Amino acid sequence: MTEHQNNRTALVIGATGGIGGEVSMALIRRGWRIRALTRDPVEAARKHTGLGPVEWIAGDAMRAEDVIAAAKGASIIVHGANPRAYRNWAGLAIPMLDSSIAAAEASGARIVFPGTIYNFGPDAFPRLTETSPQKPLTRKGKIRVAMEERLRDAQAQGVHTLVVRAGDFFGPRCGNSWFSDGMIRPGRPVRFVWHPGAKSVGHAWAYLPDVAETMARLVEREAELAPFEVFHFGGHWFDDAIDLPRAIARAVGKPNLPIRRFPWWAVVAASPFVNLAREMAEMRYLWREPLRLDNAKLVAFLGEEPHTPLDAAVAVALKGLGCLEQPA
Repeated sequence: MTEHQNNRTALVIGATGGIGGEVSMALIRRGWRIRALTRDPVEAARKHTGLGPVEWIAGDAMRAEDVIAAAKGASIIVHGANPRAYRNWAGLAIPMLDSSIAAAEASGARIVFPGTIYNFGPDAFPRLTETSPQKPLTRKGKIRVAMEERLRDAQAQGVHTLVVRAGDFFGPRCGNSWFSDGMIRPGRPVRFVWHPGAKSVGHAWAYLPDVAETMARLVEREAELAPFEVFHFGGHWFDDAIDLPRAIARAVGKPNLPIRRFPWWAVVAASPFVNLAREMAEMRYLWREPLRLDNAKLVAFLGEEPHTPLDAAVAVALKGLGCLEQPA
């Protein structure tokens, strides 16, 4: 293994978010040193003490020079940047990724990129492999495809990338997600659960700490990775997507908790005026047909996929989101 591969320093873009925060903690548990880029290091350090020993560095992910400076001496760059509430994805997502690519080219670091199911259209359903065709129906999906194409093309500049694609995220620090934005209300006790899926249609969910642990195990086998490497994370698969709302009911101790059909009509009505509603409406097709990520390549490489039992994962997620009522 080369000296660079022995280097256990990671720059995390988006450490204050869901996937960036979880990957930071997973790497720290394995002895890595974490640098995190943020506009306000003092405020980030105050609000995110739970991440552990993180070196907060002032900078803007939109400014390539800031990311290049922060990545100096790092062996990986975790690109977890995620525009909040889907605001200005076209104007922010690709420029921020370009900053990370420039930093990886300058430092020799590998980019670690969390991929999604949004890259795929119905022609690739129901089982998604790493080589399934990417013909998305949504604007966000097309941006996601463009981002992966940029990373693949960056091989010509010597940039190496690891992409781990997963289903819809849930977890204790979950940011933009169907779990926290579309099914429950963070910070409030759960009185009912919205169910966005069609009746008896399967769906794939990814528990963020398990995804993060997977990424951490993969980057520690750098010497065995291809320059542009893609793995699919299987996560929690439900033959009927209503099984996740039922798990939420068990976690809050209310087996008869009301499960309501998601108000798609309201989302569609608001979509011309509200960015979040428009993006959610465009992604409705992902809930009308079953889609599952094939993790055979990942399991063959690692020997297993990190997997927290469902009820334990849901309970931790709800607690982290402030949705479990405290005992009197």
